[in-house]
Amino acid sequence: MADPRPIGVFDSGVGGLTVLREILRRLPAESTVYFGDNARAPYGVRPDDEVRAFSRESLDILAERNVKGIVVACNTSTAIALGDLRRRYDMPILGVIRPGAAAASLATRTRRVGVIATPATVRSHAYFAAIKDENPAVEVYEHATPAFVPMVEAGQLSGPDVEARVADSLAPLLGTRDGAGEFIFPLPHSARIDTLLLGCTHYPLLRPVIASVAGEGVAIVDSATATASALAELLSVNGLEAPAGHGAPAATHLQLTTGDVEAFAGLAARLFGESFPAIERVELQRVAS
Repeated sequence: MADPRPIGVFDSGVGGLTVLREILRRLPAESTVYFGDNARAPYGVRPDDEVRAFSRESLDILAERNVKGIVVACNTSTAIALGDLRRRYDMPILGVIRPGAAAASLATRTRRVGVIATPATVRSHAYFAAIKDENPAVEVYEHATPAFVPMVEAGQLSGPDVEARVADSLAPLLGTRDGAGEFIFPLPHSARIDTLLLGCTHYPLLRPVIASVAGEGVAIVDSATATASALAELLSVNGLEAPAGHGAPAATHLQLTTGDVEAFAGLAARLFGESFPAIERVELQRVAS
């Protein structure tokens, strides 16, 4: 039986728009409500209890919009709060870590995967566990890159300064380049990765810079495409697919943010190549700095 209700998509800021973009490509008949908690981003440097509380509050807002299921398009919330959220809401809740781990496990040729993520996600070792579940033979090297989310939220996606900061952040995992452009690795040769998993949905917005720093020998993987595919399967299994075909209602898309609407709109336009007509600001009862 078709279900015309929207899908909720939640992130701590604009990063989840990378997942939303893939959902719209994969499931064009589905309506969506996106909630970005930009005013309290980044989540990845916050204590676990605060991440859980903010995630619950954010999903409460989506639940009030009568969504039929929610994609937690925030790796930190997925790592820290997914179990709590699934117990709280009587609807399908999908995280992004399992799909991303599966994609990385399939991509690696040498069975050596690097994961970059927020400090909270790395501290949880959720990606390590998920990748090992997919393939116990894969070696996983986790590395926190806390500078990336603030850069993305500020719209700093390219340029010499961004390139330098990305290179510095990735040096402990990828190594640094010498004068001839060759990598000087801090890890032994046997530990060199061939796949880099972007373990935060903000990071694909820096993908061109990250790929340039990593070089051609490292495959860059993120969870967006795999999450959209997992969502399609989840909707089908639960009989929640939107009506499609002749006479079906047109899909609608609403964006909610706790931050600045103009800044959110600007980043969304850069990502999608078009503006969103429906963006609303949500006032929270408490916004921690």
